[in-house]
Amino acid sequence: MNAHPLDVLEHALEAEREALLGHDVEALVRSTEAKLAALRAVEGTPPPSDAHQRVQALAELNRQNGLLLARRRRAVGFALRQLGRSDGPSGYDARGKAASAYTSRALAVA
Repeated sequence: MNAHPLDVLEHALEAEREALLGHDVEALVRSTEAKLAALRAVEGTPPPSDAHQRVQALAELNRQNGLLLARRRRAVGFALRQLGRSDGPSGYDARGKAASAYTSRALAVA
């Protein structure tokens, strides 16, 4: 028997949260792929009319995961700046290329 797409989505969101809290990159990639597949399944089979509160709870869980991910991203960016790996805004342009060149700087002068 197949699980309802909302059950699959909930499981994927919980796995994503565990991966974020546990700093497990591989589990994060797997759970994100599962989440995207579950979202496609939910789009293909709309939830029952009485599932409004559950959908809202899942949306809130996804938003909280997004906040955790943003916090982790800022922490990594800060660590990289402290190590001299990045000076200024970083990211990717529309073609997937690094938007800014990485420059190194001395952490101390002897």
